[in-house]
Amino acid sequence: MSKILVFMYDDMADFEVVYATHLLGHELSKQIISCAYEKKPVRSKGGMVYMPEIAISEAASEDYDGFIIPGGWNPVVKDEILALINDFFDKGKLLAAICAGPRYFAKAGILKKVKYTTSIVEWTQARREAFGNEEDPFPRENFVNTRVVRDKNIITSKGISFVDFAIEIADYFGMFKNDSDKQEFFKTIIEGN
Repeated sequence: MSKILVFMYDDMADFEVVYATHLLGHELSKQIISCAYEKKPVRSKGGMVYMPEIAISEAASEDYDGFIIPGGWNPVVKDEILALINDFFDKGKLLAAICAGPRYFAKAGILKKVKYTTSIVEWTQARREAFGNEEDPFPRENFVNTRVVRDKNIITSKGISFVDFAIEIADYFGMFKNDSDKQEFFKTIIEGN
């Protein structure tokens, strides 16, 4: 069974990735493995508590088909996650991040090589302060102000587009026969018909 790695951290926006993991696990029979910097409980922004299965330092890209990062205002970016992101990128494996999650990709340097989107349209003073007075890590010349962007093995999304994000990830793994099938599925989810 192929596996997907999902990063978790305190104050993450868990709703942004739950539909994606549902489609991957239920529809595509992939095993979802949660990870964090440490194997200790993580509390999401919505108040749910999760227990990561492994520490990020234990994860190796060759064991997974993809790596998903939810949004949230976590200022902590450690070398082990940056190395893992670059390893997934170099091996051509899926990297997907939503809302503020693409900041990890920016810090890893991979957004210099692809088009991307994020909810962080501007690096304001409030953003700078939320991330520990960090300067804007995003290569703005590659930013596309749209709901979701898929470029090579990278999928990025704005937080409001969590359904689009999930469907794009499912499409990456072949859930749909063609673009028409994908659009019809999206329409069914959004309109409920």
